[in-house]
Amino acid sequence: MTSRVRMTASLALLATLCSTVLHAQSSFYLKPNDRVVFYGDSITDQRLYTTFVETFVVTRFPKHNVWFTHSGWGGDRVTGGGGGPVDTRLTRDVIAYRPTVMTIMLGMNDASYRPFDDAIFATYKAGYEHIVEKMRAAVPGLRMTLIQPSPFDDVTRPPSIAGGYNSVLVRYGETVKDIAARNGLHSADLNGPVVDSLHIAKNTDAPTALKLIPDRVHPLEGGQILMAAALLKAWNAPAEVSYVEIDAAGSKVTSARNARVSAVEGGLKWRATDGALPFPINWADPAISLAVRSSDIMQGLNQQVVKVTGLKAGTYSFKIDDAVVGEFSAEQLAGGVNLAAQQTPMAAQAMAVHRLTLEHNRIHFNRWRDIEVKYGVESMPGVRKAMMGLDALEQDMVAQQRQAAQPKEHTFELVAK
Repeated sequence: MTSRVRMTASLALLATLCSTVLHAQSSFYLKPNDRVVFYGDSITDQRLYTTFVETFVVTRFPKHNVWFTHSGWGGDRVTGGGGGPVDTRLTRDVIAYRPTVMTIMLGMNDASYRPFDDAIFATYKAGYEHIVEKMRAAVPGLRMTLIQPSPFDDVTRPPSIAGGYNSVLVRYGETVKDIAARNGLHSADLNGPVVDSLHIAKNTDAPTALKLIPDRVHPLEGGQILMAAALLKAWNAPAEVSYVEIDAAGSKVTSARNARVSAVEGGLKWRATDGALPFPINWADPAISLAVRSSDIMQGLNQQVVKVTGLKAGTYSFKIDDAVVGEFSAEQLAGGVNLAAQQTPMAAQAMAVHRLTLEHNRIHFNRWRDIEVKYGVESMPGVRKAMMGLDALEQDMVAQQRQAAQPKEHTFELVAK
């Protein structure tokens, strides 16, 4: 191959990569340098669906530099709660962070765990509208996603009240959707998709399904990854991590999206750098594994496909950086293998990013709850100094998180068995 031909091929591949990345960036709800605040009650306060969303964004868009703040408070209603009246909460826990994007999920406590009540509902509706009005006035141009309340689990256990408490939350969610529509805002349904997966999980493995929302209110990691997926889909998150197609017989790359393939040797060995990392999933956790298998998370959010055509019939060990990540037939490889479902170096890297996501949020939580709220910003000079120190520490941790999310080059190889 002449140098001019190689250059032309490289430019074509780069153009494809850039086109794919730009399309994903333009259609996804979050934009570069956005500042996102998650606002809600104890389900948001768990910092689970929110941190799953954060890690997805950081690993799927490693150059976007989106900042996330998690401002949930257990027991909250549209009127406020343990963190103070709603206006105090909004001023201190949302507006202070100058958000460009805000999510709101309230309703689990507001409906009071009882059959639908018109007076209780009226308070919720008026309070929710107040939050929207205050935020629009305080932060012009703020993009808000109003989240329909996550489910009370009436699937894996018999309903606790006639008709089920979740049916009440669904009615509240319809009002949330209506408020969003009337105000030209975004809405997201974190109830219906989770309920659908609960039904599948119950039919697949009823004992483990009980662990998705063990107290019927607060989902653990398995339930919360379903919530995160529902929010990401509402934000039009891309399914594709990367796509690479190799013609083994011709020893060439026939297609590459969001990936750079720098060498192909003998059709069975190549080096590549993806433009993103896969969504990290802890397959060793039975509840998480069941949740993912009971949903379309892999198909809809986690496609890291390698396709190799022109192979001789047989079975091949798929190696990445000299470590075997799976064994596949020539037919399977010709159809495409989703590496996001395997234990790969890229998945391990993404999991390391998630640990940093959890750590920076733990630092922020301690700064917020143990210092700012407990002592008040103006109470003692040391309070502000302590807050500034923890803010700096969190910034350092976020810098590590973003650096850890940058994709690396890997060597891929197929070895015939």
